[in-house]
Order: sequence, then structure tokens, then C-alpha cells
Amino acid sequence: MNTKTISNSSSLTCTKLTLLTVLAVLIQITGLSVFIMGFFPVKPTLSGISGLESFYPPGFDPTDLSQNVSTLPPDKLKSFYQELSGVPPVFDRLVLMVIDGLPAEFVLGRDGMHPRKEFVEAMPYTQSLLAKGLAIGYHAKAAPPTVTMPRLKAMVSGAIGGFLDVAFNFNTQAFLDDNLIVQFFRFGWKMVMLGDETWLKLFPTMFTRCDGVSSFFVKDTIQVDYNVSRHLADELKSTDWDLLILHYLGLDHVGHNGGRNSNLMTPKLMEMDEVIKMIHSSTIQTQEVKQRGTLLLVVSDHGMTESGNHGGSSYEETDSLALFISPGTFNYTSETNNKAFQVDIAATLALLFGVPIPKNNVGTLMAEVFTSLTDEQQLRILELNSWQLLRLLQAQFPELECGRFSCEPGSVGHDDAEMFCCLYLDAAALFESWKSKSSSRSVGGDDYRSIVLAYQNFLRSASKWLSGRATDKPIGLLACGIAAMLLSCSILVGLLFVYGRDSPLGGIQHLSHKENMKKGHLDEIFILAVIFILILSMGSSSMVEEEQYIWHFMTASLYLILLRKTLQSSTPGRLLHAQNVNSKQKRSCSRIYSIVAVLTSGRILRGWHQGGVNWAHLPDISKFLEQAGSAPIKSLQLISILLVISISLTSILWPFWKSRFVMLFTVIFLFPGWLVLQDILNYQDSIFASASSDAIATTMAQNIYALLSIFTVGTLFAIPWFMPLKNSKTSRLCCFSIDISPQIQSEPLLWGFRDSIYVIGWCCVFSWCLLQLLLQQPINSMPVLLLLVQILASIWYFSDGDPHTRQWVEVAALYYVGMAGHFGLGNTNTLATIDVAGAFIGVSSHSTFISGILMFIITYASPMLALLSMLIYVSAKDMSAFVDTQNEMNFGHLLKMCVGYPCLVPLGLNSIFLVAYTIVLLLMRNHLFVWSVFSPKYLYVCATTACIYIGTLFVALATTYTCMAFATRRMWKGFFWKG
Repeated sequence: MNTKTISNSSSLTCTKLTLLTVLAVLIQITGLSVFIMGFFPVKPTLSGISGLESFYPPGFDPTDLSQNVSTLPPDKLKSFYQELSGVPPVFDRLVLMVIDGLPAEFVLGRDGMHPRKEFVEAMPYTQSLLAKGLAIGYHAKAAPPTVTMPRLKAMVSGAIGGFLDVAFNFNTQAFLDDNLIVQFFRFGWKMVMLGDETWLKLFPTMFTRCDGVSSFFVKDTIQVDYNVSRHLADELKSTDWDLLILHYLGLDHVGHNGGRNSNLMTPKLMEMDEVIKMIHSSTIQTQEVKQRGTLLLVVSDHGMTESGNHGGSSYEETDSLALFISPGTFNYTSETNNKAFQVDIAATLALLFGVPIPKNNVGTLMAEVFTSLTDEQQLRILELNSWQLLRLLQAQFPELECGRFSCEPGSVGHDDAEMFCCLYLDAAALFESWKSKSSSRSVGGDDYRSIVLAYQNFLRSASKWLSGRATDKPIGLLACGIAAMLLSCSILVGLLFVYGRDSPLGGIQHLSHKENMKKGHLDEIFILAVIFILILSMGSSSMVEEEQYIWHFMTASLYLILLRKTLQSSTPGRLLHAQNVNSKQKRSCSRIYSIVAVLTSGRILRGWHQGGVNWAHLPDISKFLEQAGSAPIKSLQLISILLVISISLTSILWPFWKSRFVMLFTVIFLFPGWLVLQDILNYQDSIFASASSDAIATTMAQNIYALLSIFTVGTLFAIPWFMPLKNSKTSRLCCFSIDISPQIQSEPLLWGFRDSIYVIGWCCVFSWCLLQLLLQQPINSMPVLLLLVQILASIWYFSDGDPHTRQWVEVAALYYVGMAGHFGLGNTNTLATIDVAGAFIGVSSHSTFISGILMFIITYASPMLALLSMLIYVSAKDMSAFVDTQNEMNFGHLLKMCVGYPCLVPLGLNSIFLVAYTIVLLLMRNHLFVWSVFSPKYLYVCATTACIYIGTLFVALATTYTCMAFATRRMWKGFFWKG
């Protein structure tokens, strides 16, 4: 068929396809942005700082008094507030020791059981404090996302931040809401901070002295804590501070590098125990008699999973510690099974030190810490906490006026507002009655216990409601966002249908329309069934948590269907005798072997990481190798990189063995591969490395980044201009099974175009694999190799041009392999599996932007590899339809046919999943697990969308540039021929 006829009769030109696709993507981005702004707004807060109103019941207007108080110096303000409070401060000074990432069960045990023996032995002094009643420990449950910055905010303000704080964790801004640090500053406190620089970013002008360290160089487990402890002896001797903050990061870094069971975990716990002993011995036990004493509060911002990561909502991640250590004994039988919430720390500290409770606090006081107070004082702090929460409820319920409700004792209202009022009024009435009986009441009597119980009922109910309250979502804004995404999805799917009708490379077009209607295409039906099944599974929180099983099963099933088709189209009896097998049957054999390679690699990937949430503890290959020690893992690393280099070098050199490009390609592929090999041999897993070797490793990684970038970009720009137009020494292209048609042999420009796309594709794939071998955890080196094998075997299978397989099915199969591989590398739909450690390889000074890019590269290694391999896939397809009998080539039509399916299919499939899950998230906005399961999954969906945009854009631009280069070369050829 004449290509002019093809392009002229086509209703979808290259220009139209490009413009409509870009338009659809822009509409999708707009809709997604609108939805995110509507669904994840910043949580509304009460403005201003708590003051006089904290010591009066709601409804009291202290405006006149506030004008006089605002001019008081800090010491007078402190005395005035303490007089209004009616409760003297329990302590004078505070040492806040934050051990980043420490699970409470390491110190307190779990479910009433003692901690593991090695942990008890690692912290003997801390355990002795608990045993003697000098310390009270709490399992202080943290709210997701369990990353440092929002958890520090929760501890000092008592408020639960917005879910998108997980993104702001990498670019912390000054904290402007009411919080304890501001309240202490108003009282004239001198504050010192040593450790995580997040504190300095949250409170940039509050500290008298400070020494901040970056929290993101997770390879460092020693220096990061030494920088804190080196100042400790001098600070403990000083008397010029009121608050000393020590934020130790080493234990969290140990977890990121080796998990909970790392060999470095016990030594790090011993180090922290020595710090606690030093503080308690030097500061608390030597207090002057006149002083009330110094409180040592040991807290953790979050826990960690078995692999040492965090960010999600599992028990292991949310089990944070709050350990109160007093200079004297608490009048309380110490237990290790006390339960609290992390937000309770703010209210507790405010009441212990006599400062107003922060306005947006949703926590309740930890009553066991206040046992040294009298009964009346303990009831007073319950009253102050109740007043603060009642004000916050009134901000949520403008109509909340408790005076208009008539509540019988013990009654519960019909709605939330009335219920809260009745609970509060019940407690307040009992307290007033108790105060009027000053002569007849007994210490700790039944009346007292009834009041405490009544206040606690109100506090628990109000705190739970305020903590779990989802912010009001503008439904109109959300609907606009979904409508835009639906429109974008419709455009992309419509383009796929129109393009499929016009495409001469659909594969199925070689059959007659009658044959097409008769023949059932199980692979196409299955691809659509997978989409339907995935959409249905999105509504189940358990299926979202265990999504990896769907991708592994569906991908394997799809290739089994393709294997069945291949076996049906061959003659198995003759395939057993090689001497009787003709060329077509040999191809059938190679196609069968290709699918077997895909299925075998996929099964190993499936068993490499158990993945998910509910069964992540079950045995898998990675756990077995980690238990076997570092030698097997190192061996697999070396085997993987050598095989990646060998496969890539063989594939790229085979078609050009006798050309002048051999030496160039050899250098391009071997030199960066050798550098990565050197890095793995000399610098990876060197936890005890010196500063000089760390600097060398960083420089080595930076050199690898630069070389890979230069080689990839250089190949992309240079190859189309220097690629030979014809290679008469070979009759088959690029090691793949497709023969070179006579039309291509007669059109040297098309031959050169095809070879150029092949070389560019291999250069990108090889560079990406090397980058992953450098950045991924060592245990993931073999999965990277298996992913490469899967993708190459798939392309080999599809290169034969099976007339019974549509091209969109082939591209969808590669997309499915990429998504299954995403989970095969250990990724899940929880934030805890994001590899933070690898994001700082080669980073000499902290950069949020660079580390964010590296984190994205690590997380989306498999989907991006599948997208980059589309260039190799394009070069392996039959392009004879683009050349007519007069050797004329339409480059616009060529470009359209090359990038049509490789770009439209991933964009179309992703748009369907994006729209479906957006609707699911909207429907689940009041679900119990909306923030712990559905919202993290939506962040992954958005990141996957960005990955698809980047990958398809690169494929389109690389192919377009190559087309333009060869169109220019044809123009020059014609010009010089005429000249």
C-alpha cells in the first residue's frame, strides 16, 4: 500500500494525535491538581496564641485583662498565669530527648510482655529506672504519616497535621501555629537544641544555642549522634537553660540501613542508655533542694517496620515512646503497658510546667504523671484540659452553646454537639458539688473518682472525635477535578480507538474482517478483564494493601494465554526434533522459550519479597539471603552487574560487529559498568567506613551519575546523525527474530532510523539498569537483572509480528510487567517501603530536590524501565508498511506509527486507573482507613502518573528527534544529489 494513500486516508494525522494527546494530559494534570487541593487541604486551625482565656471557662471574654497582660515582662507573666492556674508547676526545667525511630516495645515490651532479652540487656539503666518507679513509660501512638516533621509538630502543639505533611517533611518551613516552644519562649525560657535540624527549621529564632545536623544522610549512624553528645557534658554543667532538646538520629539510620534486627541496633541502644544515665546522674540526682527538679522526657517520633522503614500506619510504625523520668519517685506503681497518644504529650507538658495548653491541641493529659498533686489540683488540671477541648469543639460546632441544652445526669445527647455538652456539664456539675463539700470530702474518695471518670469520659470522647474528624471537603471543587480527569480519560481512550482503526501495525489487520470477527482473542479480553478487576479491588482496603498479588497473578496469567496461543499455532510433535524444524517452527520454539523466561523470572520476582502489609512477615527469598549473611548477597550483586553488562554489550554489538561503532559502544557500556562494579566492591555496605572513604564513595557515585548522563544524552543526540544508512553484512536486526523486509532494504534511511532507535533504546535501558544497581538495596540487584530479562524476552516474543496479536496488547503486556516488577522490588502501597537510604548516595550536601529525584528513581525503577524499553520494542517491529514501491518515506506517518501505541496505551491505562481510584477515594473520604490506606495509595497513583508522563514524553521526544534528524539527512541527500 502506498504510504501517501495511508497518510491521506487517515483521519488522525501525526499533528492531530500529538495535539490531542498533549491537551488530554494537560486537562488531566489540571483536574488532578484541583482534586488534590480539595481533598488534601491544610487542616484548619485556630489562630493566635493561648493566653488568659485558657484559665477561664469557654464564653469568658478576657479582652480587658489581655491588654494589661501583654505589657508584662516574662517573669511577671509566668507568675500571673501560675496564679490563675491554681496548680504550681511540677518541674522547673525540661530535658527533651528524642530518639528518632525508637519503637516503644524496645523499652516497654509489647502486649504486656517484656522486651526482647537483648534489648533489656542493652538498656540496663533505663530498665532500672522503670523498676524503681523513677520512670513512667507510655506506648504513645503516633498518627500517620509516621515521618519526623509532622510528629514533632504533634508533640509540641497537640494537633494532628494534614496528610500532605509527608511531602513537606523534606522541605520544612517555620511552624506558626500555637505550640509549647512559643509558650516557653513567652515565659522567658532559655532553650538549647542539639541534633536534628528540623527543630531549627520549625523554630528558627527560638534557641539560645544550637547545633543542628541533617536528618537525611541515613548512611551515617555514628557522627550524627556524636555531634549531639559532644556538647552534652558542658550543657549539663550549665544553669542558663530551661529547656534542652537532644534529638538523636542514629537509631533511625541504623533501621534504614539494616532493619530492626541490624547488628548495630544493640550497640546503638546501649549508647542511648548511657546518655540517659549521664543526664539522670548529672542533672536530676544533683538538684538543689529548693528546686522542683528537672524532668527528663525520652520520646520517639515514630517506630519502624521490620525492614527499618516508616511512614505508614502499622503498629510497628506508630508505636512511639514517651518515657517520663523524675528526680523522685512517681506515686504510682510503674507499668510498661500504659497507653496514650502522641498528641497527649503537649497537654501533659503544658500542665506540668504551668503554661497555657496550645489552642489546637486535641490531646488529653497523662494522669499518671500528676500523682504528686493534691486531689483538687488534679481535678483542676482536668478542668483546664476540658475547657481547652471545649473551645476547639466550639470552633467546629458554631452552634455549640452548652447553656441551651438541658441534660439529665448521666444522659447522652441526640447529636454530637449535645453529647459533648452533656458529658462536659455532667463533669463540671460534679466538680462544683465536690468543691462545695470541702469539709466533708475524703482524699481519693468515691466522689473524687466519679468526677475524674466524668472528666475522662468527656476528654476521651472529644479527643477521639477531634482527632478523627476529616476536614470539610468542597464537593464542587472535587467534582470539577474528577470531571476534568474523566474528560482527559475519554480523549485518551478515544484516541486509542481511532488510532487502532488507522494503524497498519496493529497486527490483527493482516486478517480479514470476517476472520477477525470469528476468531476469539482471549488476550485482549483478559487485558480488559485485568483493568476491571483492578478497579473493583480498589474499593477494598485489604486489596489495596496487598495489590502486588493481583499484578503478579494477572501478568503471569496473560503470558500463559500468550503461550497457549503460540502452542496452538505450532506443531508440538515436530518441535521435538530439531533437524526437522523449519525456520517458522524455530521461531515458534524461540517464542516459547521467551515466554518461559518471562514466567520463570516473574515467579522468582514474586517470591523475592513477600510485600504487602498483612503477610510481610512470611518467609521469602530476600529474608533467607539476609539471614545467610552478606557474602551471598554480595555474590548475587556481582553476578547481576556482570550479566547486565554482558547482555547489554552483546545485544548492542551484535548488529554492528564489523562497523566503526564497535569500539565506541564498548567504551560507552564498559566504563560506567566498571565504575559501578568498583563502587559495589569497595564502598557499599561499609557502615564503619571512615570520613575519607565516604567522601571517595560520594565522588565515585557523582562521577557515575555524570558519565551515565553524558553517555545517554550524547548517544541520543549523536547517533541519528552518524548511524550508517545500510548494513549489508546482516540480514536480521538487533538480535531479534524479525527479518529485514525488502522494502526496508531498499530504503536505507528507514534502516538507519531503525538502527538508531535500537541503539538509543539500549543505551537508555543499560544506563537505567546501572543506575538501579548503584542505588537499590544490595538485596534488589538480582530483581533488577530479572526485570531486564523479562522485558527483553517479551520484546523478543513480540518482535516476530504474530498476526493474531494486536500491538496494543503487546504494549499493555510490557506495562503490566513493569507494574508487577514495581512490587517485585519490594514496593507496596504504604509509605514505609520507600527507600530513603539510597536517595542520598552521591549527595555531598543536603538537597531536597536531588534527594527527591533519586527517591523517585529508586521507587519507580521497574515502570520506567518498561517505558524506556519501548524504544527497543519500536525498533524490533516491522516497518515495511512505511515504505511504498517507489521508495518514498513519510516521516510524519512513520513517527505516528512508532510512538502511537507505546505512548497512548500507558497513558490510557494509567488514566483509567487514576480516574477510578480518584472516585474510590472520594467515596471513601469518611472511611476508617482513609488516611492510613487509601490516601497513601493515592499518593502512589499520582507518582505513577508522573512516571508515565516522564517515560512516554522521553520516548516521544527521542523518536521525534531521530525522525527529524533522518528527515534532514534525506533533505541533504537530495540537495547534494541534485548538486
